[in-house]
Amino acid sequence: MDFELGFGAGVQRIAVPEKNLLGVLMPNEVKRELVGEAEVRRALESPIGSPRLRDIVKPGEKIAVVTSDLTRPMPTYKVMPALLDELYAAGVRPEDVTLVFALGSHRAQTGEERRRLAGERAYSEIRCIDSDPDDFVHMGVTSRGTPVDIFTPVARADRRICLGNIEFHYFAGYSGGAKALMPGVSTRAAIQANHSRMVEDTSRAGLLEGNNVRADIEEAGALVGIDFIVNVVLDEHKEIIRAVAGDVTQAHRAGCAFLDTLYLKKIASRADIVVVSQGGAPKDLNLYQTQKALDNAKHAVKKGGTVILVGSCKEGYGERVFSQWISEAPDAHSLIERVERDFQLGGHKAAAIAMVLENAKVVLVSELDDDTVRGAFLTPAGSAQEALDAALAEYGPEASVLVMPYGGSTLPVAEEE
Repeated sequence: MDFELGFGAGVQRIAVPEKNLLGVLMPNEVKRELVGEAEVRRALESPIGSPRLRDIVKPGEKIAVVTSDLTRPMPTYKVMPALLDELYAAGVRPEDVTLVFALGSHRAQTGEERRRLAGERAYSEIRCIDSDPDDFVHMGVTSRGTPVDIFTPVARADRRICLGNIEFHYFAGYSGGAKALMPGVSTRAAIQANHSRMVEDTSRAGLLEGNNVRADIEEAGALVGIDFIVNVVLDEHKEIIRAVAGDVTQAHRAGCAFLDTLYLKKIASRADIVVVSQGGAPKDLNLYQTQKALDNAKHAVKKGGTVILVGSCKEGYGERVFSQWISEAPDAHSLIERVERDFQLGGHKAAAIAMVLENAKVVLVSELDDDTVRGAFLTPAGSAQEALDAALAEYGPEASVLVMPYGGSTLPVAEEE
C-alpha cells in the first residue's frame, strides 16, 4: 500500500507490502456537525460548567487572552473572531484586550508570525504580544514546590481567557486547559520544576487522574485564576471538529473525552517497524518538537524493533539546552542518568529520546545533515522509503509494519498489554 507522510510543507511517500502491513493508525470516525468558526461559536453559546463569557467580563476590565505560539497547530485565527464578538457584546473595548502568545521555553516570534497566527482581524483590533519569561509576577508556590511565576500582563489582567488545542501529551496526559499558563506564560525555572516530574510512572500520555505533572499544572492555574477557556480538537487536516468552552477543568475534561474517541487507537500487537510522522508543519519544525511523534510511536514498536521517524526538522535541534545535552553526552544512556540526577528543561527531551533508544533503533528522515542526526544518537536516512526498505531487509520477509501518519496525535494501545 502507498502512503503519504507529512514532511514540513511537503510529503514523504512510502510503499508497504500488503503482507507486512500490520495497520495504519488513522483517526477514528466520529460524528461531525459544525466545524471551524461555526463550532467555536456553538461552544461559546453553550459553555460547560460556566456562564457565558459575555456574562463574566465587564466593561473596563483588562482582558488577557493566552494562546499558543507557532510550534502548535492551534488555529487562533479561527477562534478570535467569535471570541472578540463575545467580548464586545459585554461592552469590552478592543484597547482593553491583549492576545498573548505563550512561548514557554520557545523562541520569540516575528511580527509577521504573530499576525498570521492571530488573524488579520485580531491583529488589527487588539494588542498581540509574545510572553517574556523575564517579565513576571510571583504568585505563589504549588503544594509540589513549583513557583508560580506568570508573565506580567497576564498576571495583572482582570480576566484571563486561555485558548489551546487538545492533544495527547507525553507526560502531562493531555495538552490544553491550564497548560496555557503553566508552562505557557511561566518562567524557565517554573517550567523546569513542573516538568521534572516527567520521570514518574504516572507521567504519561492519556492519563489525567494521578498524573502529578497535570495536577501541578492545574494547581498553578487555580492560584493564578482562569476565568474561561476555549479549547479545540483538530482533525488530521487541522480543521476544528470540536470546541469546548467554559470552566477550565470541566470543559477541558469534556474535550479530552472527545479526543479519546478520535485518536486513541487499539492495536492487536506491537510491530517490528513503526513508520511515524508528526504530520508535517508546524509540528516537525525541529527535533525538539518532532520528538512527540517518537514518544507516541514507542507504544507501538516491539523491543528490539525500529522506529522510522519522519520530520523536516529544518530549524535543527530547536532548543539550546536540548542541543547542549546532546552535544555533551558520550552516549544515549548517559542522558537518562543525567536527567535523573539533574533535571533541566530542554535536557528532558534529550532524555526522552534516549529512553526510546533503550528498547528500539530510531531512524530519522529529515532535512538535517547526517552528522547532526548521528550526533543525536539516531540513524540518518535519505528518505522514508529508503529507511523502510533497509528495515525490511534487516527484519526479514515476515516483518510487521505499522504506519502512523499523524504520530503526534494518535496514541497506540496494544491490546496484549
